[in-house]
Amino acid sequence: MYHVFIRPLHHPPVESITVAGILHALSDPVRLGIVAELRKEEQGLNCVETASRLSCSMPKSTCSQHYRILREAGVIHSERRGVELTSRVRKKDLDSRYPGLLDAILKAWRKELEG
Repeated sequence: MYHVFIRPLHHPPVESITVAGILHALSDPVRLGIVAELRKEEQGLNCVETASRLSCSMPKSTCSQHYRILREAGVIHSERRGVELTSRVRKKDLDSRYPGLLDAILKAWRKELEG
């Protein structure tokens, strides 16, 4: 019998979330799209569901990397459900630390997309 090592997920405490970390995490258009889709689903989505909604095909490793950056910046919270990770936006935590910041970033991004 063998044991599978599952690496624990790092989620920074609210007081460790920084504006610079949030801005870095959201500096990539794919990550902005991921967060916008996750905001629509309070119960969260997994990587495959989110990529499907974005009509974006990417290798699982690339998707995992995007989610790791968002998670370690404190933008999302992920939890294991079987072999999948389900993630959701840490809206309450972000709004308690930086009221309106995430909404303002997403609103500006949507305005850019509209041209």
